[in-house]
Amino acid sequence: MKFAYTIVYVPDVAASLQFFENAFGFNRRFLHESGTYGELDTGGTTLSFAAHELGEMNFPGGHVAAHSSKQPLGMELGFVTDDVPAAHAKALSAGASELTAPSSKPWGQVVSYVRCPDGTLVELCTPIQG
Repeated sequence: MKFAYTIVYVPDVAASLQFFENAFGFNRRFLHESGTYGELDTGGTTLSFAAHELGEMNFPGGHVAAHSSKQPLGMELGFVTDDVPAAHAKALSAGASELTAPSSKPWGQVVSYVRCPDGTLVELCTPIQG
């Protein structure tokens, strides 16, 4: 078994790709001509975005749209960086909302949380030492 990708269902795939490029520095790998599916090059695991209409097609019972949920969903995307305060500030300037400012955890990690315009919850953190 290999973890290959994560798909986030969003209202506007192109806008989410653009936000993640601007806020986190990822490069766009692909955007389907329909605009309903796209991917970012993030390293070994692909981060993908799909339009809510594809989610509706895949899940006849419906799904929770993160952008319309008052609270963030109970899952997050975690991005590791050596400079959490700078990454946090860059995400905010690109349009993210601050949930938790950068803070030091008892185990030595610096962590912050932002919510992207499409509702996605992102953790920014330093590498875990040890």
